[in-house]
Amino acid sequence: MALTRRQILRRRRVAVFGAAAVLIGTVFYLPMTLLAPLGSVAAEIEPYSVGAQPAADLGWPALGASAVGAIGYDGVLGAGGNDQAAPIASITKIISALVVLEAKPIGLDDAGPDIEFTAKDVAIRAAYQAVNGATEPVQAGMVLTQRQVMDVMLVESANNYAESLVTWAFGSVDEFLPVANAWLADHGLASTSISDPTGMSPLNVSTASDLVQLGKLALANPVVNAIVGTATEQVPVLGEISNSNALLGIDGIRGIKTGTLDEAGACLLFAADYVVGGETVTIVGVVLGGTDHKSLNVSVRALLADVEAGFHEVQLTSAGQEFGTYSTPWGDDSPLVAAATTSVVVWADTPVTSAIETDEVGVAKKGADVGDVTFTVGDERIVVPLELASTIDDPGAFWRLTNPAALF
Repeated sequence: MALTRRQILRRRRVAVFGAAAVLIGTVFYLPMTLLAPLGSVAAEIEPYSVGAQPAADLGWPALGASAVGAIGYDGVLGAGGNDQAAPIASITKIISALVVLEAKPIGLDDAGPDIEFTAKDVAIRAAYQAVNGATEPVQAGMVLTQRQVMDVMLVESANNYAESLVTWAFGSVDEFLPVANAWLADHGLASTSISDPTGMSPLNVSTASDLVQLGKLALANPVVNAIVGTATEQVPVLGEISNSNALLGIDGIRGIKTGTLDEAGACLLFAADYVVGGETVTIVGVVLGGTDHKSLNVSVRALLADVEAGFHEVQLTSAGQEFGTYSTPWGDDSPLVAAATTSVVVWADTPVTSAIETDEVGVAKKGADVGDVTFTVGDERIVVPLELASTIDDPGAFWRLTNPAALF
């Protein structure tokens, strides 16, 4: 049966509109799917923690008081005995040196101004000799530089040179003392006070924890740091002077100051350098109230060995270590990995915590920065970048055309 004119027109319209629909779909659908931006995906993070480290086992001397700390570490790492203020003997001379240098600063390689000794200085020496205090010869008219006088005061622990130095710098001991005690307060050494510049007075007192901080201040001053590590020195008129610290150069020890007084016993403020994991750790410590310096030195060496063993190198990451994975809807996945090998020196059982932050990722190249892992060790933060282990490619036309729901 022949089609009517109306049926023919209707079929033509269906064909035309169908073709138009196909054309419109081709014109709009293909570009929309092929050019549509891909969504980004979040990383699936793998749980990660740094293992706990062993606590330090320190054998404290069976003496009055002791404490240890380290440069770059707040406060003390540990303490033994009591932490009450006790006589500090010639450790006082470190305070005198630092206070004088604040008033009369000199550089590491500077000799400083000349100091001419007088009959008054000769009398000062005689007064200390009368009470069996350590002294070095002095003559009226003798001239030494400020640095040389400080060398004799700290290396030989000469009491007369300490008093002559502060008298030159401040006019008198009475004028020096309030400045020195104000300096102690300003530097947070609240349990420390002195009543003479040498340590001959048992009223010069401090605590073990304060003295650790004083030791750190001494090492931070380039001039004092250099002097206390000097084994011998040539001084005009006096000849060769030798350091009173018998441990200097043994077991990494490089200072700082001995002290001896009936009321204080044998005392030692000390510092020692050790290499841990390629990093130099400077330990600062003090022992007060020893019976004699020979037995005190044995105790100090044993304590330092324990402290050295308490530091550990802890590996935080290794390059390429996986911390998670990016999984895309089109099946192109990539681990996120540490960009570098990183380690840190840790004291004893100081906790090491970690936190991972990552970006969402779509198409990206291998090695792209995608976040970081931050480790916290005490007050220190170590940030290690995270990167893609492999490239995440575009899924291609077929996937785009067959997965429109994932694109829109």
